[in-house]
Amino acid sequence: MIEELQSEGFITSKIDDLVNWARRNAVWPMPLGISCCAIEMMHFAGPRYDVSRFGSEVFRFSPRQADLLIVAGTVTYKMSKVVRKIYDQMPGPKWVIAMGVCTVSGGIYRTYSVVQGINQFLPVDVYVVGCPPRPDSLLKGLMMIQDEIKHDRPFKRGTIIDSASNQQPIEIPIPVIEGPATWAMPAKHGERKIITV
Repeated sequence: MIEELQSEGFITSKIDDLVNWARRNAVWPMPLGISCCAIEMMHFAGPRYDVSRFGSEVFRFSPRQADLLIVAGTVTYKMSKVVRKIYDQMPGPKWVIAMGVCTVSGGIYRTYSVVQGINQFLPVDVYVVGCPPRPDSLLKGLMMIQDEIKHDRPFKRGTIIDSASNQQPIEIPIPVIEGPATWAMPAKHGERKIITV
């Protein structure tokens, strides 16, 4: 029997391992380059670092075709709703990499308009820190995602696959700053409009 298997060339495995092998080597990232970290993210896809070795060279600009969201750069509260909407449009299973210290913790921008870490409104799987992080650090983050996929169980007994029930909107707290700052802004027809911040 063993001689027959060796001569015919059979490979035995579990179906979970086969599915995870295929998923792990076909992670399609969606780049969300909001500011300067995007330059390093483009370098990550270039020929020097060659992300195609990991099966992730196909950057998708549609969230419905991607399963990895790479958020690179400073995220403001105004932009955070757009980022969350893009994440919600991605089919599951999906992963998120927060790239750069501004994405991870707000970085040097300790202002009312900058989100102090995207984990406040997104589930982040891997944090890649640096200002900006090097492309090989992002490659390491991708490898960590692949390792997480390797140990995943895509088919759990008794699981009902329904992606709509897992999506719940998250309320993003927007800080309200009260102060005496007022200024006049000219309107179109010569009227003055007072805006209070």
